[in-house]
Amino acid sequence: MLSGPSPNVTRELTESPDEALYKLFLEPGQTELPAKRVTERFRAAGILSDDPRAKEIFERLEAEKHAGSSLSLGGFIELFALNPSLFRRVAEDSLAIPDWDELCRSIGKIFHETAKVTEGKVAAYIPELARVPASKFGLSVCSVDGQRMRFGDAKDLFSIQSISKTVSYCLASEELGAESVHTHIGREPSGDSFNAITLDSRQRPHNPMINAGAIVSCSLIKSGQSASERFAHVFDTWRRLTAGGDVSFNNTVFLSERDSADRNFALAYFLRENAAFPKNTGISATLDFYFQCCSVEMTCDSMAIAAATLANGGVNPLTNERVFSIDTVKNCLSLMHSCGMYDFSGEFAFLIGVPAKSGVGGGIMVVVPEVLGCCVWSPPLDEHGNSVRGIEFCKSLMSKYSFHNFDIVSGAEGEKTDPTRRKVSVGNARIVDLCWAAAKGDTKEIQRLVASGAKINGADYDGRTALHIAASEGQAASVQYILQNGGNRDAKDRWGNTPLDDAKRSGNRGVVEFFENIQG
Repeated sequence: MLSGPSPNVTRELTESPDEALYKLFLEPGQTELPAKRVTERFRAAGILSDDPRAKEIFERLEAEKHAGSSLSLGGFIELFALNPSLFRRVAEDSLAIPDWDELCRSIGKIFHETAKVTEGKVAAYIPELARVPASKFGLSVCSVDGQRMRFGDAKDLFSIQSISKTVSYCLASEELGAESVHTHIGREPSGDSFNAITLDSRQRPHNPMINAGAIVSCSLIKSGQSASERFAHVFDTWRRLTAGGDVSFNNTVFLSERDSADRNFALAYFLRENAAFPKNTGISATLDFYFQCCSVEMTCDSMAIAAATLANGGVNPLTNERVFSIDTVKNCLSLMHSCGMYDFSGEFAFLIGVPAKSGVGGGIMVVVPEVLGCCVWSPPLDEHGNSVRGIEFCKSLMSKYSFHNFDIVSGAEGEKTDPTRRKVSVGNARIVDLCWAAAKGDTKEIQRLVASGAKINGADYDGRTALHIAASEGQAASVQYILQNGGNRDAKDRWGNTPLDDAKRSGNRGVVEFFENIQG
């Protein structure tokens, strides 16, 4: 007579998905789930309490924590129902950056090292900007899954200035289409300063990321509407990009900018003289609108969410709202990459390798497509008008992580880290590569992989090491190299076979003799 399944097996077979998820949050040995444990997991994953997706979850967890009670399975299921997708991804560590805590520690270290930089001067040509303390330094990061971190003065408002040019271009493109916009504005780096009085061969501003191009972008946005309606449109877009974050308007900066705008007035009249504007464009109204856009204030926290929205193809990761079309974002990021950092754009593209836009308020918005967005803010500027600390932070970040557009294969020879890959998957991939190189007898590739961190005795699912594979395939040179560099000749696979056993079974007499001579 067949016996039925044991009680443990029955329990496993009848366990619901909710129970399995509940157990994912438990520490080893725990049978009940403390509310604070769930809070800790969410925060460790980068989900903060002001995240609109998780606000109610955090509020309920806080109430449970104060009550001193643990979450029952029923209570957990109620909590889970508030946002099942987010809850599951936190539990399974399947968000964009699996080890967010480690990334926070690493970026925090870079931030504090960069804080030691003291070069640069605060912008003085707009009097109100000159009053911002040079010591201010903030950083925020937001992944395409809404994981966030912040350091320093990340919650201080700062004047976004030329970072506004990104949204002005996107709004003009959304309204009129890229083809129409680029009949008025070029797509080439100018090679000149951001406020240079110059046009391209077709009598257009060189690109929308310099003053002349941004002024023309502003002339295209809702041109038939009132000044208040036009600015409300821009302001509302920033709010949507930031998930309703800290966005405000600084009238003092606006007045200060307008009162010191001789260069921009000269640019505007030069543009009109060369028929660069659409017909019937008013100079004063267009410049006022441009100055208003530059006088928007934001925090690093808010700007990082906007950057992550661009990194996410125009969809806000915290609200899941599509703010811009994919084509608009693609075009904007292309221009940011080639033209976004004034006349340092080529150097930035070479050294940093990702789209970015700076402003003379000291902010830099950085976009790593499909991974994250960040905003670094420090008022002292270099000779190009870019934040000195901001540039140094970006250099250090890219030296550590494989975010550069051309870090094509897991960073430069394994020296960089890809934070989007799980540590286990990285290790497994290297073991697979090592075994493949051993099978082909590619000793140089084995050497490269070991130098980049592959474990020479790492084993696959069946417990077979690179030495097993090389011995099986008769690759004597690979066998010799692996043994000389710490390969374990006594390693056993899941069937109890050693590399020597595999060499014998495959009839690789030369390899067998090599093993026997070493043993002798």
